Amino acid sequence: MSAALMRILRRVSPRLQTVRICRSNSHKTEDFLKNEAVQRRIKRVMDEQKSITARLERGQMTESDRRALNQTLVEASRVINAFEKTQLALRELAEIQTLIHRDICQQFTREIFDMYQGFACYKHWDFEVCNYTPADYGGLHHAAVRISGDSVFRWLRFEGGTHRVQRIPEVGLSSRMQRIHTGTVTVIVLPQPREVDIHIAAKDLRIDTFRSRGAGGQSVNTTDSAVRVVHLPTGTVSECQQFRSQLKNRDTALRVLRARLYQCIMGQQREQTHSARRQQVGSRCQSDRIRTYNFSQDRVTDHRVGHVTRDIKGFLRGGEDLEDLIRILQEKHDLLRLHDIS
Repeated sequence: MSAALMRILRRVSPRLQTVRICRSNSHKTEDFLKNEAVQRRIKRVMDEQKSITARLERGQMTESDRRALNQTLVEASRVINAFEKTQLALRELAEIQTLIHRDICQQFTREIFDMYQGFACYKHWDFEVCNYTPADYGGLHHAAVRISGDSVFRWLRFEGGTHRVQRIPEVGLSSRMQRIHTGTVTVIVLPQPREVDIHIAAKDLRIDTFRSRGAGGQSVNTTDSAVRVVHLPTGTVSECQQFRSQLKNRDTALRVLRARLYQCIMGQQREQTHSARRQQVGSRCQSDRIRTYNFSQDRVTDHRVGHVTRDIKGFLRGGEDLEDLIRILQEKHDLLRLHDIS
């Protein structure tokens, strides 16, 4: 039995209620427990405990051997108990850290929602809430809104992406230790799909007529009443041979063609929307952040232009500070477009 191993396990397995394991120490403890040599040693101790228990149950031994085995069993049980308590403490500590991270993200989501609501009010836009799912203790899981007004998408298109928050929790151990926690919120900005009015110019059509096909006899039309319409710019084809009247077949083929073109255009819009959504969501990693809100340093940093704004609470009100930053992003975008053209 390793006395050193026993001392280490006892030292790194305190009661969780005291929360004495800080994050850095928990990582070291977890690495220690995952060490191959430690794992092999723990397995040998567990195997030894099972073997001793089985021998004691058989009972064929002297009293001195029984006392020695009982002593060894007590030592093995202490090591295994310390190991299991340490694993339990690490799991519960991880759950606590997850809850803290989630609460920070939910609180930040509500603050971001309030910021854009304030910005819509500042710009005199209509702010219609489509979905609002609150979280516990005043946070927000997610929300969806429809904002309409003058040049809305021009102003908000640069807000899509990962927003990172860095702050010290208001309560708990992390608050007392002044430990900064980091979380992220993803903002997705999509334009309202436009209504599609399908206008087909006569010059873009090629209309062919042919005899309708059938099983023979009376079902075969002896005139060229069937119609095939080809939309030359897209190559979309529609044909109709349902009626004996060429005019009816032509009108039906044009309606089908218009529906197919509409479906194609809407499909393109959906693909553009999905592409924009994927680009803004990214991998949701902190490395994909577009902006960082650091509460402990009272600053907002936009990483695309390197712009730093102080007074984070004022920025989150969604007024002039946010407008100034977006204007800088617009100017950079316009300069890049001019550079590409030249």
